Amino acid sequence: MTSSSLTQVYKGLDIITNKVSPQEQRLCRHHMISFVDPLVSNYTVVDFRDKAVPLISFHAAHIEDIFARDKIPIVVGGTNYYIESLLWKVLINTKEKASAAPGPATDRKVQLEQLDGVELHRRLSRVDPEMAAKLHPHDKRKVARSLQVFEETGIPHSEILHQQQEEEGGGPLGGPLKYPHSCILWLHADQAALDQRLEKRVDDMLAAGLLEELRDFHRRYNQEKVAENRQDYQHGIFQSIGFKEFHEYLVSEGNCSPETSALLLQKGIQALKQVTKRYARRQNKWVRNRFLKRPGPNVPPVYGLEVSDLLRWEEDVLKPALEIVESFIQGREPPAEPVKMEYDVNENKRSHRVCELCDRVIIGDREWAAHTRSKSHLHHLKKRRKLEAASHAAETEGDSGGAETSGEDSSLPVL
Repeated sequence: MTSSSLTQVYKGLDIITNKVSPQEQRLCRHHMISFVDPLVSNYTVVDFRDKAVPLISFHAAHIEDIFARDKIPIVVGGTNYYIESLLWKVLINTKEKASAAPGPATDRKVQLEQLDGVELHRRLSRVDPEMAAKLHPHDKRKVARSLQVFEETGIPHSEILHQQQEEEGGGPLGGPLKYPHSCILWLHADQAALDQRLEKRVDDMLAAGLLEELRDFHRRYNQEKVAENRQDYQHGIFQSIGFKEFHEYLVSEGNCSPETSALLLQKGIQALKQVTKRYARRQNKWVRNRFLKRPGPNVPPVYGLEVSDLLRWEEDVLKPALEIVESFIQGREPPAEPVKMEYDVNENKRSHRVCELCDRVIIGDREWAAHTRSKSHLHHLKKRRKLEAASHAAETEGDSGGAETSGEDSSLPVL
């Protein structure tokens, strides 16, 4: 079993990263958990892929390979982008070329992210206008990555992606599937039930000692960074949900009244619950948009398993999942039908529009449609129409006054 979680690769911090318990790990061998130092800030999805793929794929020299031991690799997510890195040829490795340079290794992407977002996007527009048109100027991480790819390969990022998609078996998600006989089991629940379960998970994390874990890590690793104002919640372990939410509480603990500290603690708990639920929604949206609404031969079938009622786990999840997997092993059609969603073949997910009214760049047809219906846009639209109406009324009144003056003037003698 391979974890595809962005944060479970880091050592320690088992509660905040929601690692599987040691008891459960003994039931099934787990990989890709707790092997990166938590202070490493430049661990990337490329690093993850380069370590995980050899664990899965069959190589005669590697007796530890899952396939070599006649086992089935199960990738558990986690971070969907990490799952994609294992399923498709979608990543570009620039590290080997970068590490060949003399001197200490530097992460060019991190360096680029320090620049102004507008300047970054302007630079990308000059070397890769196609990619620049697809990326929002505020998305500094993606813009910086595309610039890094060009700087370290000499080839525009968009051109490399086109090459991957045009390979035999390639499609909208990138290059060909690495493992053609794959399937995706998507566990989903009623939103109300999911929200309630996620709130309980946060309560369970607190009961298990989350605050003590965060305090200890803050004291050992983070206090110095905060003092020097170089705290970074965009890279490494600090991306984990929970660090940002309790930051104010941790840095003020012992330096404020007990009442203020208690308020900051409650604020952190509520923020953690909200961001956890928001992240779950994003994960489900990713599955729908990336796996279900992208037509093409290189997308594995997705089977939905309903997990709203945990009392029906055996009937609704375990039994159908085993039947699906067994069918794949035996080369039979599974008894369950894969999830199908209608998609618009003409929809452009990377269209680039500027709403001058709201001073915003909108990427994607659907996002543009949602924006034009949003309260903010409609408010600006109503405001502009009022101004236009007032301006038109003023012009009409001015024209009317001008006509009367002209008539009076016409009765005067011409000198």
